[in-house]
Amino acid sequence: MPDEKVDLKRIYRELYAPSARDFTLVEVPPMRYLAIDGHGDPNTAPAYAEAVEALYAVAYAVKFRSKRELGRDFVVGPLEGLWRADDPATFVTREKSAWDWTMLIAQPDWIDEALVADAIAAARAKGDRPGLDLVELRELDEGSAVQILHLGSYDDEGPTLARLHDEWMPQHGLTFAGDHHEIYLSDPRRTAPEKLKTVLRQPVRPA
Repeated sequence: MPDEKVDLKRIYRELYAPSARDFTLVEVPPMRYLAIDGHGDPNTAPAYAEAVEALYAVAYAVKFRSKRELGRDFVVGPLEGLWRADDPATFVTREKSAWDWTMLIAQPDWIDEALVADAIAAARAKGDRPGLDLVELRELDEGSAVQILHLGSYDDEGPTLARLHDEWMPQHGLTFAGDHHEIYLSDPRRTAPEKLKTVLRQPVRPA
């Protein structure tokens, strides 16, 4: 029987399948990601589409090389994003042109920089894509974080984030300790906006 594919969503179920009813506090361990940085409205900035395309090209190249060279297969995880702005209120008001972002795909802990470099070269050999040179392996250590499952359009996140920032966090004596983090569990190309599932996560620390 072949080895079962490693699926990080199953290993870290509490991080990828939170309640949609209320906010929950979780401890996020240090995790490795393929990462690429950019700026601007994800709906209109060409750099965003190029970044996501490059990220997936490298992610699948990493998976295939890991399976072939190391005998270790895994499920390519969902797209994730870190979002930051000088004023966190822009996430509530949805002023997307003011956002900086880092798009991510989580990696198993045995993936190293050498394998990623080889995967980037393999992806480029299949057709050079803008953004390939910007993809890197990065570790993220978020620690304590509050999260909730958002059901619906990305543009409808504002009220939930306002409740988190202005009510839940102050009531629990917490403040911001890292970038706003989103995990896209649905494919927006194949899912109606009202059925999209997105994990909304905010790293926190005592205020």
